[in-house]
Amino acid sequence: MTRDELNAHRLVKEAQETELRAFTRRHFLKESAMGLGAVAMGALLGSCGLGGKSNNDILYDPVHPLLPKAPPFLGKAKSVIYLHMAGAPSQLELFDYKPELMKMDGQDCPQSLLAGKKFAFITGVPKMLGPQAKFAQHGQSRAWVSENLPHFSTMVDDVSFLKAVSTDQFNHAPAQLLIHTGSPRLGRPSMGSWATYGLGTENQNLPGFVVLTSGGSFPDAGKSIWGSGFLPSVYQGVQCRSEGDPVLFIKDPHGMSRDLRKASIDAINASNEQEYAAYNDPEILSRISQYEMAYRMQISAPEVMNINDEPEYIHEMYGTQPGKSCFANNVLLARKLVEKGVRYVQLFDWGWDAHGDGPNNSLNIGLKNKCRSIDKPITALLLDLKQRGLLEETLVVWGGEFGRTPMMENRNGVQNPYNGRDHHTDAFTIWMAGGGIKKGFTHGETDEIGYSSISGKVDAFDIQATILNQLGFDHEKFTYPFQGRPFRLTDVAGKVIHDVIA
Repeated sequence: MTRDELNAHRLVKEAQETELRAFTRRHFLKESAMGLGAVAMGALLGSCGLGGKSNNDILYDPVHPLLPKAPPFLGKAKSVIYLHMAGAPSQLELFDYKPELMKMDGQDCPQSLLAGKKFAFITGVPKMLGPQAKFAQHGQSRAWVSENLPHFSTMVDDVSFLKAVSTDQFNHAPAQLLIHTGSPRLGRPSMGSWATYGLGTENQNLPGFVVLTSGGSFPDAGKSIWGSGFLPSVYQGVQCRSEGDPVLFIKDPHGMSRDLRKASIDAINASNEQEYAAYNDPEILSRISQYEMAYRMQISAPEVMNINDEPEYIHEMYGTQPGKSCFANNVLLARKLVEKGVRYVQLFDWGWDAHGDGPNNSLNIGLKNKCRSIDKPITALLLDLKQRGLLEETLVVWGGEFGRTPMMENRNGVQNPYNGRDHHTDAFTIWMAGGGIKKGFTHGETDEIGYSSISGKVDAFDIQATILNQLGFDHEKFTYPFQGRPFRLTDVAGKVIHDVIA
């Protein structure tokens, strides 16, 4: 074969390889306009709202996904601050006063409380455990609050207590996922993602959904608990920090000017726009939006997330520790964020698991220490929002993922060395305030030892339905098409708790 023939053969082979490289799966789907490509594109358009309105009449705008939107009906709340005590605080040492339980202290647990029940650690016959705190009634509502929360007890007339909350999950991660995403399994959007998908945000220079963590660890469910699931990724929670830079890598690298940063983002997004024009993948538009948001956040976030410029009386009121990572700092940041138009702020405070297997996990030491760390901040938050005229339009929610048993934990049949309680699914307490919720009200009741709900029983779906209602959504109609059917936060359950709505 001559040299010319070899060159011609090589050129033909290179052309064939180029053609094969172009004929990728994505290229195939794009070009098959009358076949699989049309089916795939139709699914993408429908699932992202590009093909029309979803059942809640919300049109997803992939170019401006966080622009403010009006809800289907006028909601009382414009924003939400959800305070989650990861590990599940004991309602029997905080809000659910049971003097009859004290009379049973130290007695063997009746078999009627054990038969057919599943517990995380209890085996055999545990001892009953009376309340490990003193209780008193407070305010005009005469609400019972323990000595563990002396500051919060002054705010009970602004709060609605849900005393008979239940769940069907007795392990931390699934229970946390259930209460925040509507499913104990991974893959569903969090409540904050639903809220920002439906309402957008009033401040385009900040994320619509911000997450703050404290306690030295993430919640057991991990970062998936504030993920966007099948919603566009622009709606996932953005984790910020109360120590150091509010967001990692928010500062420009040494030697990069603001103009150079803008030029680099413009170049990246120009490339993204070309890719979107070629493939029509809506996640590319989300990526463009997130790059632009990150650029704007470089100016806005450090200012909003800086608590040093707050007056001294505010630091005293909240019990903050500027420069450190703590719950009090995060609570103050939550107020600042909703004040600046952020739609949903989620706080997770880790360390509330009171099994009694060590001093930090006990009701007499660990729980009391955790209560001291939150008592002033949550009280200050309610009072501060109220004084600024923000409480009526800000829904504040406090709670854990499940409750604690009236009996002492006896792991592996042996009583733990410190006073502690096992996980309990049948009854625990969550409270709400502001955002159109009744003041000084108690909904639901447990039996005389706090074991079972006897009236006003609600679950995670009911709480989700109520939160969405206060934001202006019918939870049954607020859906998103995915995998061939409309999905909603509350799945196929949930009822609005009308009794707690003002």
